[in-house]
Amino acid sequence: MNIDTRPSARWLRWLYRGGRPGRLARAMNRFSAVLHASGLVPRWVTLDVPGRRTGRIISFPLVLADHGGERYLVAMLGSRTNWVLNLRAAGGRAVLRHGRRRSVRLIEVEPAERAPILRRYLALAPGARPHIPVERHAPLEDFESIAPRFPVFRITAP
Repeated sequence: MNIDTRPSARWLRWLYRGGRPGRLARAMNRFSAVLHASGLVPRWVTLDVPGRRTGRIISFPLVLADHGGERYLVAMLGSRTNWVLNLRAAGGRAVLRHGRRRSVRLIEVEPAERAPILRRYLALAPGARPHIPVERHAPLEDFESIAPRFPVFRITAP
């Protein structure tokens, strides 16, 4: 396991201390959700999912990872992340925005299959590196050991 100790990594962990975004991170995420939904950056997307308590649509900026011809979303903060809890409550149904809106169904990947997807995700999402305690070039065995802690969802048609 490798925890990034660079100042930029400490800053990103501070924004999400306790596995939840603080006030500043929430404000930054609202701005990022608009930018990610615009479709200007290839792998940036916004996930719209109903809140599990209010039913109000909540937008989450995410990075899309591709592996083996499939597309995936990864919860860099773990299984208690709001978008994961909301998505599970919604039965995996959500809207993905990247230039245009598409209804999708997200299917959770079994922990035994997550390791190569997590490694690909870290290669594509530098902002996630401080939150996932494995070096992005580490062997798959290192990713297998942490895979149960980081949900991965395959994007499919509704």
